[in-house]
Amino acid sequence: MSTHAHQRNGENETTPLIRQNSNTRDLPSLCDEGLAPTGNDYEHKNCSETGGRDDENIHDTHFIDITPSKFWVVFGCILLSIILSFFDGSILESIHPVISSHFHVANSASWLSTGFLLTCTVFQPIFGQISDIFGRRVPYLISIAIFFISTIWCGAAWNFSSFLAARLLCGVGASGVTSLGAIICSDLIYIEHRGIYQSYISLAYGLGNCLGLAFGGLIVDSLGWRAVFGIQLPMLSALFLAAYFTLPSNLGPQLARERNIGIGEALKTIDIAGSFFLVVGVTALMLGLNLGGNVLPWTHPIVISSLIIFCLVLVPFVKTERSSPNPAIPLSLLTKAPHANLILGNFLAGISINTILFNAPLFFQAVKLESPTSSGLRLLPVSVGLIISSLLTGILMAKTRQLKPILLLGVFWLICSCACSGMLSTNLPDWVSVTVIAMAAFSQGALYPPTMMGVLSTNAQEDQAVITTTLSLLRSLGWVMGVAVSSLVLQNSLGTFLRQTVTGPNKADIILRVRKSITEIAQLDAIHKPQVIRAYEMALRITFLSSILWAVLVLVLFVPVKLPRLGHKK
Repeated sequence: MSTHAHQRNGENETTPLIRQNSNTRDLPSLCDEGLAPTGNDYEHKNCSETGGRDDENIHDTHFIDITPSKFWVVFGCILLSIILSFFDGSILESIHPVISSHFHVANSASWLSTGFLLTCTVFQPIFGQISDIFGRRVPYLISIAIFFISTIWCGAAWNFSSFLAARLLCGVGASGVTSLGAIICSDLIYIEHRGIYQSYISLAYGLGNCLGLAFGGLIVDSLGWRAVFGIQLPMLSALFLAAYFTLPSNLGPQLARERNIGIGEALKTIDIAGSFFLVVGVTALMLGLNLGGNVLPWTHPIVISSLIIFCLVLVPFVKTERSSPNPAIPLSLLTKAPHANLILGNFLAGISINTILFNAPLFFQAVKLESPTSSGLRLLPVSVGLIISSLLTGILMAKTRQLKPILLLGVFWLICSCACSGMLSTNLPDWVSVTVIAMAAFSQGALYPPTMMGVLSTNAQEDQAVITTTLSLLRSLGWVMGVAVSSLVLQNSLGTFLRQTVTGPNKADIILRVRKSITEIAQLDAIHKPQVIRAYEMALRITFLSSILWAVLVLVLFVPVKLPRLGHKK
């Protein structure tokens, strides 16, 4: 692993990231390739002025060593793989009650989403390491193959255990295609142009989620739940073939080839101990946070054991990463500015945003008394907000080539959306409630692309894989933490407000019923129903407002950051 690049003295937001190297005149051969060396990477030059090849034969200056036509096929594959991954994840959110009921394990339904999210998160750094050693092409194709095989398995599962195992494997495949897709984009696109393409990737995230939420119930009602997986197979097949024939074979450092070592020796360069501690630790943390307060009480042995295991694994993980020549997660990324500020800010932003988005369905079902299907449809504008903000952010980055102003604008928007979410109530029109929740998703599209660009721009090109996967890992953990922390706030405040508002001799029984199932609220009498709704409304208000704390911490981390201005073509 190379030493991470640090900002030079005097760098600020107006300093071009890509600069002309003083030794350019001594390397005329590079001009023959249409490139000039720079401080961070290679930058395109207009070599036609010095007798270079004809203009029509020069590759588009956005792309590195690939023709525009071939790039768009590869990039199309990446976008399709991301859409399918998020479609697969979001559609399970809406249909898992059907699947768990089919296998007669309704009380274990949460494991379906948790298992997929778990493997999708913990394997990202591992794919980053493998792609540095063997290149991007083979791991990416293997990821698609795993995704394809596990999707077949999901559709053909014969019992719940089989289906859960298939979902775990599916998460591994989705982890590979999403993380490697982002890494491949970094390999193929010059840094000053990556902003708009990163926004396209965020758009694909939103589109995949939107399609899953919109069509999940329709597919299940029309064709059955197994068809949800069957319809993905033709697209995955086309994705594999397109990637096989178009993805360049020379992407990534390819350390095994450079060092002329075999597969066995190459595998020894992987941080196996660090990866093991990472997988065990993140798995334990995610299980504890996902189950605690949602599926199981915080005092349950499984929850307590999971959190204890995480704490026990943390110490050897840090020691291993400090001594490893190729760490799974370089600790400098989490301890040194500016990338530590950006990555940790991204983590906290995930907590803040998901505090709102995760609890939004509960607001519509418990306060507005809408059905799960109706509340799910209310979240479609959330995906639309993400899509719009991602596109606008990409355009702003491409036009201004400034990152910090966009980041700060995104944080201020997040703080405003958090404050507005605290005003949600039964009296607000539905369109206002939906708009307020969509504002949080809008801030996600405004924050994530420039954060990724900021981290990439402050580190060396050869470190792009580990940077991308580390950022993605912390982002995913932020979303999980958002679920856990907001659930803790909600349950504590809900208990308090229910005890204050509910009256009558059967008060304890009513409180127990409505805390176990929100469907009980609609069955209450005319006296107790508004009391319970009021308690849920106030508890959710406290929960939504708690997101402001995390958003303010993001602002504190982002304000002192100095980011270079994205370079421009000479």
